[in-house]
Amino acid sequence: MIVTDLLRIEHVSKSFKARKAAPLLALNDINLTLAEGEFMSLLGASGCGKSTLLRIVAGLEEPTTGNLFLDDHELVGPGRDRGMVFQQYTLFPWLTAAKNVEFALSDKPAKERTDTAREYLSVVGLRDFADHYPSQLSGGMQQRVAIARALALRPRILLMDEPFGALDAQTRGVMQELLLSIWERDRLSVLFVTHDVEESLILSDRVCVLGARPGRVREVIDVNLPRPRQLEMQDSKEFREYKHHIHSLIHDEAVRATGLEDLLRTETST
Repeated sequence: MIVTDLLRIEHVSKSFKARKAAPLLALNDINLTLAEGEFMSLLGASGCGKSTLLRIVAGLEEPTTGNLFLDDHELVGPGRDRGMVFQQYTLFPWLTAAKNVEFALSDKPAKERTDTAREYLSVVGLRDFADHYPSQLSGGMQQRVAIARALALRPRILLMDEPFGALDAQTRGVMQELLLSIWERDRLSVLFVTHDVEESLILSDRVCVLGARPGRVREVIDVNLPRPRQLEMQDSKEFREYKHHIHSLIHDEAVRATGLEDLLRTETST
């Protein structure tokens, strides 16, 4: 099977200027690829730059150094080839669900906007809620509208920044199943930021663990678990081994970032 790299991130670093201090290096020499139709999660300790990297891919931030390529064409700025879903429900409260989706299609004829919005609201199970306002929808339903809006662009890559982080556990599980069904149907390439190790293993083909402060690629892990990954799989030896390994990587990076390595080493030896 030939695997084609859709996205290439080459030597990307990002520094933020501080008013009275030296620039903060958030990302350092990131090299990563995303294959056509692949689902990859970005994991790491808090502050490791996961969301910053995603925003760079989306074109919402510029890298300080390095380049990004989509199908060998350099990426500069935002584009319709990338759809973004944020953690917060980024809907316009004065627009209905359908009109929120249509907003992403402002350059299309009116009938095409309407038909496309209804199509993708149906994809996320909200056909009967097209004329409801965000205040009339639950958190999970609002996030489904946001996903429909991103999908309506028919992007090459779907970028998701902890999209289910604010949801309760039951709704989160339903949303994970919905996302996987859409991914399998459309064979999208997905770059997914999460802080939840179990979520990354349920969803992903590969998991990229970023080191902390500055963010860098610590390890990219192939998740060789059969699909569909049912709830009972989380009790399997293989799932637990993946989970333990990733937790260990993140823990080591978090300890290193806080400068407590020597203290913890001393306490362990006593």
